[in-house]
Amino acid sequence: MTAAGTHVVFGTGPAGRAVADALLDQGSRVRMVNRTGAPVLTGVETIGGDATDLDFARDVAADADTVYFCLNAPNYHRWAEEFPPLQRAVLGAAKSANANLVVLENLYMYGPSTGPLRETTTVNPTSAKSRTRAAMSAELLDAHQRGEVRGVSGRASDFVGPGVRDSALGERVFEPALAGKRAQTMGRPNTQHTYSYVPDVGRNLVLLGSRDAYG
Repeated sequence: MTAAGTHVVFGTGPAGRAVADALLDQGSRVRMVNRTGAPVLTGVETIGGDATDLDFARDVAADADTVYFCLNAPNYHRWAEEFPPLQRAVLGAAKSANANLVVLENLYMYGPSTGPLRETTTVNPTSAKSRTRAAMSAELLDAHQRGEVRGVSGRASDFVGPGVRDSALGERVFEPALAGKRAQTMGRPNTQHTYSYVPDVGRNLVLLGSRDAYG
């Protein structure tokens, strides 16, 4: 099945590339956005600019049928200042283009959990970063419910898979292991933890963007 129209992916990290790969597999037209304009995939137009600039975001997504938000704050320790402006500008761009908006979210908003996470799991932020993530998710839902944008989110845990380096199961684990050295892990290695295979994340975000998930 071909996802018709133009698809604009904000973010060219592992998740953004996985979304673009899934769209290319369907024969879709894809445009990617990052800070520098450096191309990341053959056959994909890449535009560089400041995604917090609403005018820039609107221009780059003006002809979009579906917009994907796969960005992260440039500085992990400055989430509260840097992350929300990115989403607000991309949301504004999707609204201006009358495009579907698919937002990649993580699981920080749930706080500490002792059981399986489901759509009905109560949001329970317990840190500055988790409160930022919860507020951003609520902002997206509010905009959707007010009819400002057709928005949907897909939530994933720590990534694993092709191109994933800066992850709990990334280069600090696999590079030493492949070299016959001791791997490094974050936290206790025998603690149960869910990882999201990044190609699956991309395919599922495209699925959200290609069906009526906006009711």
